[in-house]
Amino acid sequence: MIQIRNVPEPVHRRLKALAAEAGMTLSDYLLHEVVAVAALPSIEELNARISRREPVGDLGEAPAQVIRRIRDAAG
Repeated sequence: MIQIRNVPEPVHRRLKALAAEAGMTLSDYLLHEVVAVAALPSIEELNARISRREPVGDLGEAPAQVIRRIRDAAG
């Protein structure tokens, strides 16, 4: 069980409104949000994943050149 005390009234109202817009009770809405947050990797996990990736290498174009090429192609 999780209990949060001293939630500021404007925050409580906003969360209730978001829950209502989602067609959920406040409790169900908050559980949904907490589950989503718990599924996110920590900074350490994210850094470990990135460090295991193969380097992309030289793409042959500077980012500004890529943006110009895409903009020019779009008209």
